[in-house]
Amino acid sequence: MLLHIPCLFGKDEVQRIREALEQADWADGKITAGYQSAKAKHNLQLPEGHPLAKEIGAAMLERLWKNPLFMSAALPHKVFPPLVNCYTAGGSFDFHIDNAVRQPKGSIERVRTDLSATLFFSEPEDYDGGELEIQDTFGTQRVKLPAGDMVLYPGTSLHKVNAVTRGTRLASFFWTQSLVREDSQRALLFEMDGAIQQLTRDVPDHPSLIRLTGTYHNLLRRWVEV
Repeated sequence: MLLHIPCLFGKDEVQRIREALEQADWADGKITAGYQSAKAKHNLQLPEGHPLAKEIGAAMLERLWKNPLFMSAALPHKVFPPLVNCYTAGGSFDFHIDNAVRQPKGSIERVRTDLSATLFFSEPEDYDGGELEIQDTFGTQRVKLPAGDMVLYPGTSLHKVNAVTRGTRLASFFWTQSLVREDSQRALLFEMDGAIQQLTRDVPDHPSLIRLTGTYHNLLRRWVEV
């Protein structure tokens, strides 16, 4: 399941973040790549634990934990702290699959990467190229969203970032370990939750809502891992 989550940050907030990132000291993006990914990765990144990355990441997670769309789709259990990257002057990241398990720097806790996410900080018209290409069951999806918007997709997906041939692409990315490991099960629960919410708005007193809600929670109880 590939999901567009709009307006996580407003335009004024994005502008302030961009201005701060333009003054930042960037490092080679290979510092957080695995052995195979490092050969395909050509970008810049704020070092893990960088104060600005931590500040941006904390603001992102605060919003995501209040975002009904993210909570319903991801059913988050643990999150790898968001990182920030920069693609410019031909920077790219060839096809790869993210490492299955990530361990935040300085932490003993590991995070299984069930879901990957990218939050865009640059407007699409400010750079050429830089599309996030994701291969899924419906073919290749090319994602280039407005600044402040985020895309959520399965961590099992083969994906890449096309070369940026003009301008600069600034973004944040992170991984989520879900309470429900399987993408197909999460997708079913997401669709059911959406239907329950729509019925609650349209026919709030319908007796079948109680049964449908109960079925949702019984499926969640069957599939959840804690």
